[in-house]
Amino acid sequence: MQHRVLGHNHLMVSSIGLGCWGMSHAYGNADEIESLATINRCLDLGINFLDTADVYGDGHNEMLIAKILKQRRRETVVATKFGFAGDEHGNVAVNGKPEYVHAACEKSLQRLDIDEIDLYYFHRLDPNVPIEETVGAMADLVKQGKVRYIGLSEVSARAIRRAHAVHPITALQSEYSLWHREVEKTILPVCKELNISLVPFSPLGRGFLTGTILDAEKFEDDDYRRKIPRFESETIKKNHGFIQQLRQLAQREKVSPAQLSLAWLLAQGDLIVPIPGMKQRKYIDENLAAVELTMPVETFQELNSMNMDVHGNRHNPYNLQFIDTDC
Repeated sequence: MQHRVLGHNHLMVSSIGLGCWGMSHAYGNADEIESLATINRCLDLGINFLDTADVYGDGHNEMLIAKILKQRRRETVVATKFGFAGDEHGNVAVNGKPEYVHAACEKSLQRLDIDEIDLYYFHRLDPNVPIEETVGAMADLVKQGKVRYIGLSEVSARAIRRAHAVHPITALQSEYSLWHREVEKTILPVCKELNISLVPFSPLGRGFLTGTILDAEKFEDDDYRRKIPRFESETIKKNHGFIQQLRQLAQREKVSPAQLSLAWLLAQGDLIVPIPGMKQRKYIDENLAAVELTMPVETFQELNSMNMDVHGNRHNPYNLQFIDTDC
């Protein structure tokens, strides 16, 4: 297994990590026995970077991972996130108040059944709390030995700079893939400047870049993708041309579309550590093979030109409100 160092620190992780959200019914039914077997198999193969959040399954995901950590804590680098919380009216909101930061961390530590979180992310920016206050509270957790390193998720370049001035930011988690490349405009440059790792979630476009999703009607009723405009039936049809190009390139290189997509992402720089979601063992070997994949420069150039015809937004209007941008 190849490894990469997160940010300016000495936090060594596998070149690709494991996104665990799907194990808590984000994309339809999940089998706990298979989920646990998948995590164990990843660890067996050297994938040591596990990504979760307190909001995934309302704590379920952290408790699931805890079952693995009881036996294999020393083999893992555990990243979790906080920030989403219900307000007094029962609506979903983001809470970045210092007192909430400490309370959320205590609950995550309890659910994970560990003494220290390796990487603790602020899930989304709280527009009502200065980022300096939130990060200051996260820095306190580091001083207390409850968190090793801190990160942010889906924030603007401006917010990254403000946060980094308070305490070193080790990693930024944001969506980045062949069909969502917005981070290349301002986010990736500031990460490179400040030596902050970029941890792309949904590096396979929530499954679309595997080339196997051509009909949204096959999603289960509770599948999160049913809420995403990019996966609406008519929009998916418009994106068939995109996936057809990807399939043709993959066939030419004698790899799968998923492998080609991950290899392209890894080639964007050593600061990139994608975390594809895998809730079944059958996907592990395929994704892991992308780490060793090398391709001609011409192939990368062709991949770079493919983003022109992506249709549909990556989030619905409700979820877009929680994303901080420089626009």
